[in-house]
Amino acid sequence: MRKDESHNKIYKNPDNDPRGDWASGPCHAKTPNEKDIYEIVTPNGKSCYPPQGTSWRFSQDRFNALIQDNRIYFGKDGNNVPRYKRFLTEVQEGLVPTTIWLKDEVGDNQEAKKEVKVFNTDDVFSTPKPERLLEQIITIGSNPGDLVMDTFLGSGTTAAVAHKMGRRWIGIEMGEHAITHCVPRMQKVVEGEQGGISKALNWQGGGGFSFYTLGEAIFTPEGKVNPDVKFPTLASHIWYLETGSPLHQETQSPLLGKHGDTAYYLLYNGILGDKTVNGGNVLTLKLLDKLPKHTGRKVIYGEASRLNKDRLSELNISFKQIPYDIKVD
Repeated sequence: MRKDESHNKIYKNPDNDPRGDWASGPCHAKTPNEKDIYEIVTPNGKSCYPPQGTSWRFSQDRFNALIQDNRIYFGKDGNNVPRYKRFLTEVQEGLVPTTIWLKDEVGDNQEAKKEVKVFNTDDVFSTPKPERLLEQIITIGSNPGDLVMDTFLGSGTTAAVAHKMGRRWIGIEMGEHAITHCVPRMQKVVEGEQGGISKALNWQGGGGFSFYTLGEAIFTPEGKVNPDVKFPTLASHIWYLETGSPLHQETQSPLLGKHGDTAYYLLYNGILGDKTVNGGNVLTLKLLDKLPKHTGRKVIYGEASRLNKDRLSELNISFKQIPYDIKVD
């Protein structure tokens, strides 16, 4: 959590400790540990035990060492319940996150709506999140340069805040507001808009992003290849699964390409001119003669093969049947 000057006001130095201002916290733990329930005697002789249902935060030896180091405060008169001293000089620039976040710290829905009106006044998103809330979450969960992903991007707040905070990000959104809200918002962020947390972070703009839409699903609910999937789409999918790299050119050839010593072929959707056994999607010797030549290993995807395993092995072919051998990662 980002700390502002208001947090420093709790640090005082009532006992003139040479280490400077400090704030105190309770010495008991809410989750009790039987061995850490023992008597503590204050400087003025008062006996203290941890509250019922708790135990001390420290072992008895550790507690005695903290007392010797003047890390335990018993009040001005030395007669209060002990408290642990934490010095301002030792506190990191950030704060330990608390369980409850109030709107003074992270904003509310009304604040968020004002933020989204900057990029869409005609259709104000109904349930946006304030940028301060996402800033707190991203600060706790990541470091600059990390990848932040929001699979329900909504109005784009997560992406906007992650971008301003120097994180890489991925946003996924199925609704129309991917176009009506998210894209224009990110364009304004890149240009340096000053809403939300921009001024607090001295955001001046920069960077960029790419916007993609998904194509047809590869498979139907029954597990068959979707008939609406065209050859180039399935070719790109298979190439990536086999090589781990994108197929950079759209191909209309059964030879998708060569990777190392292996050539990859796809017999699908009548790529060779028709869909008959000898001319289309089924591997036969006659069809094999029509394929672009390759002397090394060949991986061929098709609906079926009329060549037995021994013959495939002789020809250095690995045959993979559509759709059963197509994986979706």
